[in-house]
Amino acid sequence: MLRVNQVKLRTGHSAADLKRQTASILRVPEQNITELRIIRQSIDARKKPAVLYIYSVDVAVKDEDRILHRFRGKENLVCRSEKTEYRFPAAGARERKAPIVIVGTGPAGLFCGYFLALHGYRPILLERGKCVEERKRDVEIFWETGKLDPGSNVQFGEGGAGTFSDGKLNTLVKDRDGRNRAVLETFVRFGAKESICYEAKPHIGTDVLCGVVKRMREEIIRLGGEVRFESRVTDILVENGRVRGVTVEGPAEEGHTMAGTCSGGYLECESLVLATGHSARDTFSMLLDRGVPMEAKSFAVGLRVEHPQRMIDLSQYGTEHPGDLGAAPYKVTAKARDGRGVYSFCMCPGGYVVNASSEEGRTAVNGMSYSARDGKNANSAVIVTVTPDDFGSGHPLAGVEFQRRLEERAYAVGGGKIPVQRYGDFKQCVESRRRVEGNAAEGIREQAGDFAQGINEQAISAQGADCQDTGAQDTDNAGKPYPQCKGAWVWADVSRILPKSCNQAILEGMEVFGRQITGFDSPDACLSGVESRTSSPVRIHRDEQFQSEIRGLYPCGEGAGYAGGIVSAAMDGIRVAEAIAGEYAP
Repeated sequence: MLRVNQVKLRTGHSAADLKRQTASILRVPEQNITELRIIRQSIDARKKPAVLYIYSVDVAVKDEDRILHRFRGKENLVCRSEKTEYRFPAAGARERKAPIVIVGTGPAGLFCGYFLALHGYRPILLERGKCVEERKRDVEIFWETGKLDPGSNVQFGEGGAGTFSDGKLNTLVKDRDGRNRAVLETFVRFGAKESICYEAKPHIGTDVLCGVVKRMREEIIRLGGEVRFESRVTDILVENGRVRGVTVEGPAEEGHTMAGTCSGGYLECESLVLATGHSARDTFSMLLDRGVPMEAKSFAVGLRVEHPQRMIDLSQYGTEHPGDLGAAPYKVTAKARDGRGVYSFCMCPGGYVVNASSEEGRTAVNGMSYSARDGKNANSAVIVTVTPDDFGSGHPLAGVEFQRRLEERAYAVGGGKIPVQRYGDFKQCVESRRRVEGNAAEGIREQAGDFAQGINEQAISAQGADCQDTGAQDTDNAGKPYPQCKGAWVWADVSRILPKSCNQAILEGMEVFGRQITGFDSPDACLSGVESRTSSPVRIHRDEQFQSEIRGLYPCGEGAGYAGGIVSAAMDGIRVAEAIAGEYAP
């Protein structure tokens, strides 16, 4: 087959148009093309509103050698197609004496388990949270009522934290061995749209991703694996430098009938994959107590920012009605005067800010879009790099405690709700206030009463808040955009949450972004906090065999510090599956 690049078409085109344009580039009759497969689709909006799709396609065509000769010296336009096929390694010869246990069913654990099951290894997956169906109900109850289940929430449960996000699948990880493609094709196999395999910025959407995760779990079970929910690993047994087993805490209530639920107790294992995710703080502490080498690492913290989606569409595409282009995304970066990086993260077109808390008395937020991306607002995190120097301690878990302090401030500032502030008020360190009526399930209802009531100002001051309440007054917010949240929210002074240096970096970044996207730094933009779970605050050491110095222990995925997103975590899960399979026979 031939690879044809730079096939340009206007929006609204048909499949026939794509074939016709490809034939025109090759200078052959359309009927000479017997097969056409899209490899990549990107968007060129440099001459908006005349926006173009740009394709790379693989085609089977008559007289390929003659066509290649015609394009000699123009290989950037037409060349021989070279597709990297993913291959799972041959099985090792070592006999296993105990099961392979995987802790966590986020993308790293789920893909590790799936690829092992696919090749006959029958792994046991342990998930502290619930299956995605029950987890979804628990999350919706939390958003509607504020009642948090510490074991089943946006962070914990089948699918991991990425399940309640936009389901973004772009990654910067190089794909020399075809793992990226294998991840995308696996998602398609279990229900995602085929276009994720070629879109430049693919996404699934929370609503679709839940079904994909469920079907992957069902296939692991069909292949002989086990998936046990409400099964939290509380300890590991190490003998002579090797992992020998785990202690598992099962569900507290009697009569739980969910298939696959673990009753607790001791589980022997020879290979233990730690795919816990970035929020398993109690597990990090337990592992440190057991002598597992780890260190604090840099990550980023910040705030969610919301704008009307139509404003982003107009800036990116030159129109408020982008048609088949869908809601426009963006990516912005800057560097603050103190050298910190400031950038957008987890951008959600047509999305929602969600209460992503997992611990009582602490508030964390994230962003989420459904597959249609049809919400009225666009949101992203505007985040600032923080390093171990910012944590106030050299302890391996100092980053965890840094996150917790910020989340405690966010909880106090919002009284347990998502605290929201206009950007104009954020710059002046004054609270935004306005009574709002609406749907409580969407987070658009604020209870009557003054913001200051119930807030322990002394506690906030003691925690080092950088801005004091300067007596903001109610303002008329009629006609201004409102937050689009999952979970109750309240107008508040978000500038109290982050350290002064982070606030300053965000201010500098917002001004830069306003020059890149018209209106980005509008005083009416809505900020909410705190975005503290961007990536793991720790890195659990592993060697070239993907093992800790405790042999048989495989730190894996985002929680262990080796990934940053759904696809990179899934790819790391596959790598660990390969390492185990290369050593052991099924």
